[in-house]
Amino acid sequence: MNKESYEKIKNYMISCMRDGAHDKDHVYRVLYYALDISESYVVDDDVILAAALLHDIGRKAQFENPELDHAAVGAEMAYDFLLQLDWTREKAEHVKQCISTHRYRKNREPASIEAKILFDADKLDVTGAVGIARTLAYIGITGEPLYSVDVNGKIRDGTTDTEPSFFHEYNFKLKNIYKGFYTERAKELAAERKEITQSYYEAMLKEVGEPYDKADELIQKLIGD
Repeated sequence: MNKESYEKIKNYMISCMRDGAHDKDHVYRVLYYALDISESYVVDDDVILAAALLHDIGRKAQFENPELDHAAVGAEMAYDFLLQLDWTREKAEHVKQCISTHRYRKNREPASIEAKILFDADKLDVTGAVGIARTLAYIGITGEPLYSVDVNGKIRDGTTDTEPSFFHEYNFKLKNIYKGFYTERAKELAAERKEITQSYYEAMLKEVGEPYDKADELIQKLIGD
């Protein structure tokens, strides 16, 4: 890929990004992870560059209509855009397939090594301190709470409740993502960050739980029976 093509793809990506948790800097981190991982494999460099840069361009459509899958929408957008840049249909289709299977919540397995690298690179940005920060940013954008409270006024830790929250997202995704990588380099990078994620969750659960445990007793002292 020459510089002109790279700049056109990058600028198109920037024009599509509207989500603070999935912004251009997230895309750049995913790109850099993908390039790091790719050093251990024989890959199509053009596909890696384009797929990494364009993997989240369907986010705006999904945000406006939650029934849409940003991976599917973005894959089609990327395919059409690359054809406009005179890419071959075969290579544009390869990028399309990489993007369509990069999403954690879908049961579509990435097939090619390029698709597996994109999947791993994207998931690395949900690990460690950055992963926590991005998760908190996203639940703020969507209006979800940090945690939910049961009928007895106790904090739900996210292990059994189904209401969206940071605690639920941790138990559903953040703590489980470490066992889902395809490449050894991604596994290595993720392993270094796992303890950070777990420690943060446990600390927040403790901090928010303690005041709730004492709240009823303290309130009753003030207001009586």
